Amino acid sequence: MSTGFVLEFEPREQFGKGHNRRLRRQGQVPGVLYGAGRDPQPIKLNWNTLMHQMEKEAFYTSIISLKEGAQAQPVIVKAVHRHPIKPQILHIDFQRILEDEEITLEVPIHFIGEAQSKGVKLQGGEIQHLMTEIAVSCLPKNLPEFIELDVTNLELNELLHLSDVPAPEGVEFVELTHGRNPGVIAINPPRREEAEAAPSADAAPEAAAVPASEQEPAEGKD
Repeated sequence: MSTGFVLEFEPREQFGKGHNRRLRRQGQVPGVLYGAGRDPQPIKLNWNTLMHQMEKEAFYTSIISLKEGAQAQPVIVKAVHRHPIKPQILHIDFQRILEDEEITLEVPIHFIGEAQSKGVKLQGGEIQHLMTEIAVSCLPKNLPEFIELDVTNLELNELLHLSDVPAPEGVEFVELTHGRNPGVIAINPPRREEAEAAPSADAAPEAAAVPASEQEPAEGKD
């Protein structure tokens, strides 16, 4: 089981919103480490280091080596709590993993050949993404960073479902195991602005302008 990212952490002895705010002001991010049949452990991480790692898409779908001193343990990211306005991480959750236990994680879809697809290039359609991530279940060694879906042959008014997506070896799609088969991507006819409403047939025509020489004199004047 290989790991692609390494992060160092320290135990977090104090708790509560006030303490977490102080940690963030000090350039640290509060978090929690749980799973593998062990008690949850509150932790803290360096904000700059964490943000640098989180810039990479693969960070969210890779096995991460979480280190405390010389000891390391494999984990995955389970939840990231962000500030609704500021570019700030409020809290992060990691799950410990074991080689022989399946994990469940949301994995991004990489769509291949969208611009070259028949429905777009030849038929003028528009792509509609119905899903951008797929929940997968697998052993840690089989965890994919992303799922590829080639849509080069997708035509206008055609829809691909989750069952049409090729699953990597050793990977199951959670929705399918629960008997659900949602749509993933479609090519729809192009949206067009509504045509301007035509003038009503029974609308009264505008009065024609009358030449000044044919106008009747105003009442009360010679």
